[in-house]
Amino acid sequence: MFLAINMGGSGTGPSFSTAYGANAIRKSLIPGLFGIMVFLGAVIAGKGTANTVGTAIINPYLINNVVISIVFFSVAISLLIANLAGIPQSTSQSTIFALVAPGIYFKDFNPTKLFYEIIPTWVILPIISMVLCFIIGKYIYKPLRRKGYTISSKVNNSYVLKGLLVAVSLYVAFSIGSNNVANAVGPLTSMTINEMGLDPDESYWFVTIFSILIIAPCFGIGSSIFGHKILRNTGKELFLFGRIEAVIIAFVSATLLLLASLTKGIPTSLVQLNVGAILGIGIAKLGIKNIFRKTQVRKFFAMWAIAPIIAFSLSLLLVYIADLIDYL
Repeated sequence: MFLAINMGGSGTGPSFSTAYGANAIRKSLIPGLFGIMVFLGAVIAGKGTANTVGTAIINPYLINNVVISIVFFSVAISLLIANLAGIPQSTSQSTIFALVAPGIYFKDFNPTKLFYEIIPTWVILPIISMVLCFIIGKYIYKPLRRKGYTISSKVNNSYVLKGLLVAVSLYVAFSIGSNNVANAVGPLTSMTINEMGLDPDESYWFVTIFSILIIAPCFGIGSSIFGHKILRNTGKELFLFGRIEAVIIAFVSATLLLLASLTKGIPTSLVQLNVGAILGIGIAKLGIKNIFRKTQVRKFFAMWAIAPIIAFSLSLLLVYIADLIDYL
């Protein structure tokens, strides 16, 4: 539950920052809508990524109740630090690094999956997100802007565009559910197989239903506690954007995340896809030098580097202590 609260706070920014930044949705509505869509995504499209996190990173037989508690605690602390700083952080990256720590300690993890599939995906997809949004911004959005369509108050204040922006934000939250909830469901599934003797399908659905009933409200709580500062930082302080730009940003980042979930089941950072898309539009509007001079951009990159290291180091330390006093 502590992890889910921090995941909810971190995930609010990339899912609703575009709608909030474009003033298309009230802040009070965001936590409830976010929690509902996240868990719809988990139930409908999250199984592939859950299998990757639960079985393909380290030997699933290592995942007992002590190891999973250590992993979840380490991830939650890394996310808490990022949430307090108001920086949306990748749950996927913190989780993978926290999982790798016991795998390295016991010399039983899958480096091929990590170094040849997961990490390259983390590098390539945000670049694709930025490039796609730059191209759309430069060659589609800017010509429309020169003709006056994008700055027309009639267009920007239309209920159709507002509805489209809210819909695409819900789509982003659904994509988070398809990918990031697996960071909790995958290891929990392996633990229930080991500890309770359930078969993989029974275990997956047991954990998913448990998550919906117990963990879903915690996402909304985390969104309420931490969401405002993160929404402000991603939605207002990177640069101000309009509603049409917000639709582009949300659609591109959510689609790339959903593709990662449905094709390879790779746990991926929506935070970085979202910020990559925002930067792509920002570069098209302001130029590369101006957008990267912004202090907020530098803070984002610093926290993205620090939080996974915190998760890995804390997890490794706690596994060592647990082994030392023979809890494992």
